[in-house]
Amino acid sequence: MSNHIATRESEMSLAELRGDCARMAPHWVAHPKSAPVRVAPSRIHGVTVPAASARLIDAMSDYGD
Repeated sequence: MSNHIATRESEMSLAELRGDCARMAPHWVAHPKSAPVRVAPSRIHGVTVPAASARLIDAMSDYGD
């Protein structure tokens, strides 16, 4: 572990951040993902969406247009 004193986020440069990430990358192991099990549409039932939520999503341009 380093004797380095952490600086405030606003004082950290992008190069320092990238260096920190590169040093930590070997510690993060990504396990292979298995394919999700498909569920038959006939087994999906009982899902309700409140009207206010449906209107909110409908009003968003990413979803409603």
